[in-house]
Amino acid sequence: MLIDSHAHIDLPDFDADREEVLSRARQQGVTTIINIGIDLKSSRKSIQIAQSHPDVFTSVGFHPNESAQIKDGDLDQLARLTTEAKVVAIGEIGLDFYRKWSPHPRQVEAFQQQLAVAEELNLPVIIHSRNASQEVWDILSRWAKATSASSRLRGVIHCFSGDIELARRYTELGFLISLAGSLTYPRALDKVRVAQELPLDKLLVETDAPFLAPQLHRGRRNEPSYVALVVDKLAEIKKVPAAQVAEVTAQNAIQLFRLPGL
Repeated sequence: MLIDSHAHIDLPDFDADREEVLSRARQQGVTTIINIGIDLKSSRKSIQIAQSHPDVFTSVGFHPNESAQIKDGDLDQLARLTTEAKVVAIGEIGLDFYRKWSPHPRQVEAFQQQLAVAEELNLPVIIHSRNASQEVWDILSRWAKATSASSRLRGVIHCFSGDIELARRYTELGFLISLAGSLTYPRALDKVRVAQELPLDKLLVETDAPFLAPQLHRGRRNEPSYVALVVDKLAEIKKVPAAQVAEVTAQNAIQLFRLPGL
């Protein structure tokens, strides 16, 4: 069993060959893909794809770069989308202070509003954090302390780019840490240390396709089949069989997203 916990196969990058991409993923042993919404249009398309493919599930949410586009009533529509079959999370949500496509205050507001939606609906969250590590931590730690006490996993920090100390703090808060193709890059020393020191039961693997292709395909379009390369690298770092990495990270995803029938 192998799960790509974060992909964007709804994007136009895959319009010409989406079925072939999904077929290649299955041939590489990928049993499930979590496709990630980034706005209402993307979330709706993701739902359509998921409902047409038994091995695809989806999240719904506004990416921080889309925060400035949120209009009155959009968050209510987002909440209604969660009633659709195959929706398993709110995301990706968070802060991105790198591209600055949305004003920082609007990103913070949208992030907090969507965390409230997730808490109300008892759904896990998929967190995006870029050039905003301290701000994201401050918001999530306050949110976690203010929400109802629960043993459930709260969410995942996708494509984690922090250090091992931050990773440990997130796992103590109830989050999993997801590693992507960037783990295979020659200079990914912080990511390698996170992979070395966190136990497998705290980790997910992802592609973030079409972005962040592993080193072997770097500079080209990423796709879900390449999650096997992330698993291979993680297995090499952990000095355990790739099949063990695939199985444990898949079980982590099943637990987090409460995937039925898997």
